[in-house]
Amino acid sequence: MTDIDNLAREILNAVKDYTDDVSEAIEKRVDEVAELVRADAQSNAPKRTGKYAKGFKVTKQGGGGKAKRVVWNKKNSRIVHLLEFGHAKRGGGRVAGRPHLRPAYDRHAANLPNDIKRIIQNGG
Repeated sequence: MTDIDNLAREILNAVKDYTDDVSEAIEKRVDEVAELVRADAQSNAPKRTGKYAKGFKVTKQGGGGKAKRVVWNKKNSRIVHLLEFGHAKRGGGRVAGRPHLRPAYDRHAANLPNDIKRIIQNGG
């Protein structure tokens, strides 16, 4: 027969194993989705010379069990907004926007909450 102290310890160990498995699975899925968004943004980015498209990177942010990834352009971060939404020309008129980062996010990250729910329900 198990005493109450051992039972509490066993329950704690089982909960810890479950949360570790779930955390690892969620982090893996978030990494996969972030990489898909990066690749999609890179392939749909404006390509006058190709240097802009090559600059997209995925950066891990957050800690303490938070799986946060940021897809950004490391080499040309200041012009992403201008290319995405368009901008005014110096002599007048406008340059049309070429959406590439937001559509990539919308395509690949839309199902992420459902994937996370599924991971939690399945225990990792």
